[in-house]
Amino acid sequence: MSSLQHKIDFAVVLRVKHANPNGDPLNGNRPRTDYNGYGEITDVCIKRKVRDRLVESGQNIFVQSDDRKNDDAKSLRDRAEKALGNKFGSGETAKLASETWFDVRAFGQLFALPKKSKAKGQDEDGDTGVSIPIRGPVTIQSAFSLAPVDVTSTQITKSVSGDGDGTKRGSDTMGMKHRVDEAVYVFYGSMNPQLAERTGFSDADAVAIKEILPKLFENDASSARPEGSMAVLKLIWWKHKPGKIGQYSSAKVHGTLIVKPDGTYTLNNLEGLTPEEIDGF
Repeated sequence: MSSLQHKIDFAVVLRVKHANPNGDPLNGNRPRTDYNGYGEITDVCIKRKVRDRLVESGQNIFVQSDDRKNDDAKSLRDRAEKALGNKFGSGETAKLASETWFDVRAFGQLFALPKKSKAKGQDEDGDTGVSIPIRGPVTIQSAFSLAPVDVTSTQITKSVSGDGDGTKRGSDTMGMKHRVDEAVYVFYGSMNPQLAERTGFSDADAVAIKEILPKLFENDASSARPEGSMAVLKLIWWKHKPGKIGQYSSAKVHGTLIVKPDGTYTLNNLEGLTPEEIDGF
């Protein structure tokens, strides 16, 4: 199968209503915001959801979440060793890993190998091991809200008291729950044909991502994100003419999308490049 033949840019407009789209563990799990109060959903968080939806669609994924694992691997290294066997760590690692796992050939991966084994008592100073980097063709930016977000915090009882007669609540039974009342976020991404040649990322792989982006938040419900509280409003998909560079830079393409805080948007035309507008699931 040939690698990606067209440069692709895309944008996703999404709505958050009474949910915590991406909690910050270093800030009491409050929704992430920048210094100006605009909401943020990190690229790592978005790619986690993309991977989860790809697993559900039947794709083979390397970086699986614990609650959605479809194998018995205890770690990423264990998964790599079981799948690649004695070829893991060889010069064929990058090629085989890209062929085996969708997310490796899409987003890339760093395989960090430990120090070489040495005879007992031999000095290992200076031997830091080796890393095998794979640079993927698909990049996804963090999502940011179109206006500063209002964060509501509510005190909750997070557990029942297990001590005494149950009439007193210890400090550890109380907690805080945070949510964004309502906001519209946008994130952008791109697919690079030149980098796709290195991993074998194909046009069919691009279509697979295109099909799951409109339903990014399906099967993603939790206490912090109840069903229906997060939804993709629109996927904008720009497919350039065949070539390694594309007709325009990604910055120029993404700049043609102007989204308002209420979720409505306008698209400025670029000659020879017509975007596809796809409704959320």
